[in-house]
This record gives sequence, C-alpha cells and structure tokens, in this order.
Amino acid sequence: MPHDVVTHPEHDRDRSLGWLAVSWLEFFAVHGPGDVGGESCAPIIDEYCAFLVDLYAQDTEGRRLYDHAFLSRPKGAAKSEIASYIGLFEGLGPCRFDGWASGGEVFRDPWGQGFEYTYQPGEPMGKVLKTPEIRCVATEEGQAGLVYDTILLNVTEGPLVAAMRHRDDAGLTRILIPGGGKILPISASSASKDGGKETLVLFDETHLYNKPELRQVYKTLTRNLRKRRKSAQTFALETSTMYAPGEDSIAEQTYKLVADAVAGKLKKHPRQLFDHRYGSITPEELEDEDKVRQALTESYGDTAAWNDLDGLVEAIADPRNDVISSFRYWFNTATSAENAWLAKYEWDSCGPEVLDTKPIQPNDVIVLGFDGSRKRRRGVTDASALIGCRVADGLVFPVKVWEQPPGVHTDGWEVPEHDVEAAVRKAFTDFRVVGFYADPARWESVVANWEARYGPHLLVKSTGPHPIEWWMTGERATKSVKALEEFENAVLDQQLRHDGDPTLTAHVLNARRRITTKGVQIAKENPDSPNKIDAAVAAVLAWQCRLDAVAKGIGLPRKRRVAARLR
Repeated sequence: MPHDVVTHPEHDRDRSLGWLAVSWLEFFAVHGPGDVGGESCAPIIDEYCAFLVDLYAQDTEGRRLYDHAFLSRPKGAAKSEIASYIGLFEGLGPCRFDGWASGGEVFRDPWGQGFEYTYQPGEPMGKVLKTPEIRCVATEEGQAGLVYDTILLNVTEGPLVAAMRHRDDAGLTRILIPGGGKILPISASSASKDGGKETLVLFDETHLYNKPELRQVYKTLTRNLRKRRKSAQTFALETSTMYAPGEDSIAEQTYKLVADAVAGKLKKHPRQLFDHRYGSITPEELEDEDKVRQALTESYGDTAAWNDLDGLVEAIADPRNDVISSFRYWFNTATSAENAWLAKYEWDSCGPEVLDTKPIQPNDVIVLGFDGSRKRRRGVTDASALIGCRVADGLVFPVKVWEQPPGVHTDGWEVPEHDVEAAVRKAFTDFRVVGFYADPARWESVVANWEARYGPHLLVKSTGPHPIEWWMTGERATKSVKALEEFENAVLDQQLRHDGDPTLTAHVLNARRRITTKGVQIAKENPDSPNKIDAAVAAVLAWQCRLDAVAKGIGLPRKRRVAARLR
C-alpha cells in the first residue's frame, strides 16, 4: 500500500519507549466523544502502534531522536485521537528515558490501577516527565478542538480519573496535572505570544495553517519548545490531511522539508519523523468503482475497518463533490492547483515507474537546456538549471540544478557562475552534445562565450548568428508559447520520459499557467514564491532542442539493414 515513512538514519524500533507507550495507552486510554466515546481504545491498530514506536525512538544516549513528527491521514482516520493519546502519555505516562533495562524490571502505575509492564533486555525504561506543559492548538477562536476534548474525556470519565487529585482540576479551559504542569487548549490569538515553556505542542490539521496569523502561531510555539529541549526533550506533533497546493500552509512546508531531506538537499538530516498514507489513483480512474475502492483501502489502511468505504465510493461518484476535495480528503493524495501547468499524475505517467527507460550513459547523444538566475533583493533567489535530453528516446534528466541552500540568507548567496561553467564543460566532455539552447536573461555574456566556444561544433542551432541563445520572453514569446505546448503534449502523450529526479519534478509541478496576449506561458505562483520553476524552463528548452534535432535526423538510432539473398 502507498505509505511513505521517513525516519532518522539512526532509527531503531528496538530502541524505543513506544512499546511501553502502546501498552500504557491500551490499558488507560479511551475513545473520545462520539459513537464509541468512553470505550477502551485497545487494541490500537497496527499502523498506529508502529507510529508510536517510531515517535518514541531513542538514540544510543537515550535521548529522543525526533523533535518534530508529522502524521498524515485521510478524513475519519482517527489521527486527532492518536494525537490526544500522545498528549495523555506525555502528561501522565512514563514518557522519558530512565536507563536501559537489564531485563525483567517492571513499571507499575503509581495510582494502583494494576498496570504492569515488564522490560526486555536492552529496552529503554521510562519515567514521568517533570512539569509537562502541553498545548493543543485550535485554529479558531473559542474552539477547544477534538484533541483536547478527547484528553478531557479521558481524565474525567476514563481510567485516568484515578490520576487526578481533584475533580475540578480538569475543565474546558485547562487540565492541571498532579505534581505540576498542565494541558491547555489554545487559540491563534493566545498562542501568538512568546514566553511559554511548552514540552509538547499538538498542531491538528496543519493544512489549515495557511494564514499569516496561524503561521506565526506555529513559529512562536515551535520556538518556545527550544527553551526546555535539552532538559525535557520537547517536541511538536503535526496531524493533517493533504494540503491544498500553493497555499504555503504549514503542512505544505513540512512536506517540502521532507522532500528536500530525501533528495539530499539539506546539510543535516532533520530530526523529523514523517508518516504519510495515501491512495494511488488518477482522475481518469474515478469512474471505475473497483479502482476507487482500492485507492480508499490504500489511503485508510487499518482504519478502513471502521469507515464506510461503500459510502465514500458513492460520495466520490456524486457530481456535487469536486475532484480536488476527493483527492485531498479521502485519498489523502497530492492534487495540483487549478492553474497548474501539469498535474502530478500526468508527470508521473512518463516517469521511471511507468515507462521502462534505459539510464543515461556516457557518450549518449544529448541536447542541453539552460535557464539561469541572479541574486534577488528579497526572498529566495531563483534557481539555475542545466537540463539534458537524450535525443534517441527523449529522456529528460538534470545535469545540475543550483538552488539557494535552506537557511542561507538571500544577501549571502547567488548561483556560482564558475560552477555553472564547470558543469557545462563536463557535459560536453561526458556526452555527445549536438545542441544547446539557453535563455540568456542576465547571463548574456556567459551565453555569448558559450556560443564562441561550442557554437561552431553544434549540429543543431537556435539561429545562425546565435546557435545557443534562445530567449523565452520578449520578441520570442510566441515561440516560447509553442515550445511550452510541445513539451506539455509530449508529457500527455508519453513521448517524453524523465528519470524521476525530485528537484526536476518539483519545479515542473510548481509551474503555473499564465494567460498572456501571446498564449499560455508558465510562471511561479507569485513573484516572491520560494517554489522555483527554473528546471522546468530549462527542460522545455532541452525538449525544443531535441525536437529540432529529430527534425534534422540527428541522434536517432540507425535503422538496421538486413541482407537477403535474391532468387
């Protein structure tokens, strides 16, 4: 089933307090408000047991591996309830490292309720956190939220009533933890103030954190967590359904951070746990009930047992429910913005998981496309990209893409010209380059030098006087519109293929349609957006160069002639 789990390189499930957490919760925790409210949560389904074990993984020194966790599930998959259970364990349970077990040691609850847990040899043992400060964040004023409501029900009606000293210690506005500490529901306005000493912050449905005030809440509270991180090993938990692309929600930012980590773009692997389950389906397959049901089974996983999948199939078929909402809320899968140039499933359809493609090899006949940028006064500097395309089969691949590294201030970084020059030289050394199109904007002198150095040897030329220069704007805008259309059609018809590179994929999916007097062009979602498209532009140039090469019969496989005896 489609299920992406990203963990730290040192992750080891045998070195986790999560096994203790699961046992403790199955003994004490009950379901929150609803049809089964007040009933025991035992047994916790396997995939959420796995998440808890991952969440409480320890390093070799007995410290938490993760200071941030992200759980992504479709609507109705009880992700908020899992968040509330984590809040309970952090507030009242043995949630912090207390040494390594020799084997046979027993943890017993301090309230005499009969809970016992026997440690295995080498297993981390747990102790209660001193003065826990837990925040359950609500996105709207006056809203406590399901997470807090479930915690409150547990300490007022469930077995954990025994843990509370006084009945009035738990109410709609706060829960006072015996021995010190509290659990609070907080809204955007009250959470925007610095000064807290939180040990855990529960951010529910962070795809809704798409407004400046909510993003500021997130920044403030995660900053507060650093105050006690060394002593209390603080952390934040996000739960969310799939975000709407282009809104720059906190959920979208987290997805991008994890994608950058997986792609190796970060200098240091973040202490981030990421767990995302989704259904694999395309819009064209929505009319096939069997495929819809299969995708729902994938997205809901073990939680399908208590969800009405037949009802969801009917809801998805209802024309009053838009496709984008179905993909986000029920399949929990990425959609494209309404003005997206290409949808993810369209781009994926010509990737390595669908098309059988031979990897790029030295001495392959290729063409190149380049789109460059220079320093920005504000925001994130645009990227620069050198993209190749094998003429024989249309395989598009990145030679190199230069992006502003995360955390580097704009004033301190711009694309290193010497590195670009080196990458171009290496491409001409490693491959048989027959054509090279480059948008010269802000790189006029560099492109002119390339034309002098490489132009005479190229079999495919942009124009006679300028074999490499290929403006994407200005007087050439009409040709740019045509080149974009050719690229899009090649993707839709699976004539183009790509190697699945995550950076190229991100740039293509970041591109937005812009209607101009010349036709459809592409741009970022807004001029200051950190989501870049330069590799997509370079890929369009490479593809156009490839089309021009094919039109001249350059670089295509030679047809084999078979000799036959004539009678």
